[in-house]
Amino acid sequence: MLDAHRLAVLAEVAHAGSIAAAAKRLAFTPSAVSQQLAKLERDVGARLLGRHARGVTLTPVGEALLAHAEAIVGELRTAERTVRALLEEEPAQLTVGTFASAGMTLVPAALADFRRDHPGVALRLLDLEPPDGYGLVRARDLDLLITHRYPGAPLPDPRGLDRTLLRSERFRLILPKGHAKARVRRLTLAALAAEDWISGSPGVPNRACLEQLAGAAGVRLRVAYETRDYQVIVALVEAGLGVAFVPESVLERVSPARVDVRDAADARPAREIFLVHHRRPGRLVTEMVARLNRPQ
Repeated sequence: MLDAHRLAVLAEVAHAGSIAAAAKRLAFTPSAVSQQLAKLERDVGARLLGRHARGVTLTPVGEALLAHAEAIVGELRTAERTVRALLEEEPAQLTVGTFASAGMTLVPAALADFRRDHPGVALRLLDLEPPDGYGLVRARDLDLLITHRYPGAPLPDPRGLDRTLLRSERFRLILPKGHAKARVRRLTLAALAAEDWISGSPGVPNRACLEQLAGAAGVRLRVAYETRDYQVIVALVEAGLGVAFVPESVLERVSPARVDVRDAADARPAREIFLVHHRRPGRLVTEMVARLNRPQ
């Protein structure tokens, strides 16, 4: 039978991205972590990790074992918290993971409302860019994950978890205030092909979405400024440096006097926002989900 402690070490290394980072979180030495992994590999009879200069990557066997390790660690943590709560040795806690723009728009009011009703619950918020976070929910490092999917992007395997659609959020085209193209009656991506665009770096979801839209429209767009931070994108557009697509919720905090907001006739992107939690979420998670589902 595989050792649960060694499986927990594997999960920690996978989440931390390196043996050194996992050792720090576990309060072990790196050599002790390496020894536990070596013993687990002997138990399994296969290599689980590939080591490289920037950390580690899981082998296919390691990836398959990780999902089970996360589930086992999650069950052990749930059992431990249940006992400690019954013995009043540990206060109730709720850990939420979210991506940046949801952390700015969707989460604050829900957390504040939750805090008013549950002042004794320890709240924790983690900044996680999708698709990260699913494994943390399985291992019970996270109680609730707020994540998204852009058009055309695959969804991670939700094995052992519940994933529900919270909302679909459309994107709007923003241009510097007074931009000549903002007055065009039927604005298309082709009409903006000569503009400097602002988006994430290659592989970042908003960049992949933009490239997909451009391909569908049969045009090539030039991304001159790369950032995944929508607040930075808005600031660069305000400064007259380019044009961009941003989620509609981000524009709730942007003055109409600062940018021109339009829709492209040939591109109406939207992203799906999901809530992910364990199949037995518990009362606190259920209450937070209810708050997030309330109309904004």
